[in-house]
Amino acid sequence: MRIAAFGFRSIPLAKGAAGADKFALELFPRLVSRGHSVIAYNRQYPDVFVDVTEFKGVKIKTFKTTGKKGFDTLLHSFKCTFDIIVNNTADVVHIQNGGNSIWALPLRLFGKKVFISQDGVDWKRDKWPWYGKLYLRFAAFITAHLPNEVIFDNVIAKKLFEERFNKQFKFIPFGSEVDAVNDNTDILQKHGLEKGSYYLFVGRFIPDKGLHYLVPAFKNSNSNKKLVLIGGSPNPSPYEKKLLDMANDQVIFPGYVYGDDTNTLMSNAYCYIQPSDVEGLSPVVLTVMGLNVPMIVSDIEENQYAVLDTVRMFKQGNISSLTEEINYCETHYPEMLALAQRASERALSVFNWENVADEHVEVFLNS
Repeated sequence: MRIAAFGFRSIPLAKGAAGADKFALELFPRLVSRGHSVIAYNRQYPDVFVDVTEFKGVKIKTFKTTGKKGFDTLLHSFKCTFDIIVNNTADVVHIQNGGNSIWALPLRLFGKKVFISQDGVDWKRDKWPWYGKLYLRFAAFITAHLPNEVIFDNVIAKKLFEERFNKQFKFIPFGSEVDAVNDNTDILQKHGLEKGSYYLFVGRFIPDKGLHYLVPAFKNSNSNKKLVLIGGSPNPSPYEKKLLDMANDQVIFPGYVYGDDTNTLMSNAYCYIQPSDVEGLSPVVLTVMGLNVPMIVSDIEENQYAVLDTVRMFKQGNISSLTEEINYCETHYPEMLALAQRASERALSVFNWENVADEHVEVFLNS
């Protein structure tokens, strides 16, 4: 197959990367290894640009976009759609994010097979203004009806779409495994950290992620360890400043970290915390599970599906509940390690990137 893909930011990962980028990083090279050609469309922001034309066999084509949140995706996706149609770069188009579903219409009119990956219920995300949420509700209708198939990694979102639109959709979860973590601990030394000396979060600094619960909960806890928050806001954000103002000297903000350094930070953490209000099937949660690291997550349905009973959970949005779980982690660490072992076994048996790639090939060929 000749496959084109857009809707993520860039591969390899760059500043502002999120789950969609991790997904692209893992899936597209595996499609190439199975004999298919893949062209992936990267975004060039005014301040972020990955200067590559190929990554692990995936051809990379980069278009400039605006730095304005929301509009950056629409502008870039328009350019990708135009290029795919005019230059006939592919027969199969894989689009991430249902907000891009409007481009399925021109692509299908020009004979392309179109597949949308939908990772959650986008209009519930607090990062969008009212008009953004209104557009995403409209886009959900388009998502349900225009593509050849919609692929969910989130069983809860899949169920909601099926009930709302009276249709059946495909479910393919994310994978969890990562390359073996190397022995290079320079990233720990750079930030004055030691194995087991810190709690960790990795992701965007947006309200959906619940960091405004995590910082005060950690400050209220009995822990004398550090809290390391990896990431930032993809665009300048008052929310990020609010988090900086909340923090004390126990909280460290290293900025964006990628690749082996991220995995090193995860594998050496005392405990990973995911305090999200809204998630798809979080690739970070699955990765941490696979690395055999203790974890605390919010009790939203998506997290419950991913972890079952293999990690500790707190009540969504409840700072006191999260503080209690951090204190539990401090005083019951052998139990946390036992849970982490069970989480690792679940992740590596249920969530596997090779299976993910095979299932995508099957959907692309048969839908």
